[in-house]
Amino acid sequence: MLTLRVTDPARRRYRVAALVGLIAGLFSAVVKFGWEVPFPPRTPARNATNPPQELLQQLGVSPETSHTTVGFNGNELPIYSFAVHFGFAVFFALLYCLAAERYPQIKLWQGAAFGLALWFVFHVVAMPAMGTVPAPWDQPLEEHLSEVFGHAIWLWSIEIVRRDLRNRITRQPDPEVPLDEATR
Repeated sequence: MLTLRVTDPARRRYRVAALVGLIAGLFSAVVKFGWEVPFPPRTPARNATNPPQELLQQLGVSPETSHTTVGFNGNELPIYSFAVHFGFAVFFALLYCLAAERYPQIKLWQGAAFGLALWFVFHVVAMPAMGTVPAPWDQPLEEHLSEVFGHAIWLWSIEIVRRDLRNRITRQPDPEVPLDEATR
């Protein structure tokens, strides 16, 4: 039977975790975008309607709306796709940072294990089951590689921001670290 280790309730700082989660989520969304520049997960043809746009259309949003763009520096950017991307990143950063206050195991491999779990749940199971993306065996190997490593890097960036900002704001180590060890 798996028993999760929990931290001392007196050492948890949920308000700080929520603030840090918001900041880490915004930062990590940019990191994930940056990862996809040299390692695009989809071919140009498959990216004509990207997964966030497809999901919006599955929820009843018209293709015209889901493909709405805004201009910046001569580039047309898919604004609703970005909103879904940032919303996903912020939601899971908040969840991760709040959970890390109570369950330190979530930080396995500096968060990368949680990122890999999210990749599996969304890109291998949920989105193919919903028809948002093709079945995993119908996706190119390059897409899997980009998404697997991209999700690990994405969560690692959340953990880096989480640990640094939480410890700076609280002036204490994470709740599972004994305070007497922190002064060594």
